[in-house]
Amino acid sequence: MNTRTTSGTSTSVLERAIALEVPSREAMLHRSPLVENFWTQNQQLLSTAWDEWEALTGGQLLKPDDSLLDSRLRDAVNAAWEDPTKEIEVEKLWSEVSPGVYEGQFFDPERLAEFRAYLEAVQAAGIPLRPPYGIALNRFGAMLDQRSEGFLAAPSFQDFYTIMLDHYMRPIARLLFPEVAGYDSQTFGFSIQYEPGVDTSLQLHSDASAATLNINLNLPDESFTGSEVDFYDPLSGKANRLTFKPGMAMIHKGTVAHAARPITSGKRTNFVLWLYGDRMQLPRGHVPQASLSAKERWSLPRVAKDKFAPF
Repeated sequence: MNTRTTSGTSTSVLERAIALEVPSREAMLHRSPLVENFWTQNQQLLSTAWDEWEALTGGQLLKPDDSLLDSRLRDAVNAAWEDPTKEIEVEKLWSEVSPGVYEGQFFDPERLAEFRAYLEAVQAAGIPLRPPYGIALNRFGAMLDQRSEGFLAAPSFQDFYTIMLDHYMRPIARLLFPEVAGYDSQTFGFSIQYEPGVDTSLQLHSDASAATLNINLNLPDESFTGSEVDFYDPLSGKANRLTFKPGMAMIHKGTVAHAARPITSGKRTNFVLWLYGDRMQLPRGHVPQASLSAKERWSLPRVAKDKFAPF
């Protein structure tokens, strides 16, 4: 789509989006009303710009799909969707590394370079992306879910994002944490990046989620030091310090308190994906474990997506 400027020259939607003046970091940190207004007023422009960007670059860039994922995980998950009684093979791929925290290989490390090249092209597109400002403002992160202002609206990415949440995360969360069932119909996601001198750490917190999937996107030869995640065990009162490896994911209930240690060298890049209930409902206190059948675990919610976002 082209529009004509006062000088008579033709300007594409993509060019108009790139030319937008994004609110300052200070305005974002202080939750200025101007920030929400910026994203709301430009929502359609930005969405159309991502459509145009993908049309222009589609033949040159990777189209992300689940071939990027660990083959063992992909095969086990696909088999469970076909026959839910085979879900034990999915469960075997996840190890409990701290109370209520499970670790497993999510991405194929050998395919991460292709996916990272795609994400770098997204950043280089120049279309404004809203960074995540929840507990802190992570400058090089982005919102991933369509319920969020300024989200990454490239159609092929949104297709992949939906696969990660619906096809993989939700049934795995139901398998490992039966009590989240009924509080997992809605999705949320963002990317984060830590590097020394920029965004270095995150204080102790719990998530506004029923379940959280935290996936590392570092390449096998892209090392970092520091940036471990401390998961606190309420029974012992101690922290278990864990380190991400390329393509690895950790999944836990949102109530598990955790903190990211300061990064001392290199960069750490992660996707953080959340599940929660309609209108942001979460399991509170002692919630009896839902007695879902295997077939029910491997099914999609019947409710529509709502518009509520944690931040």
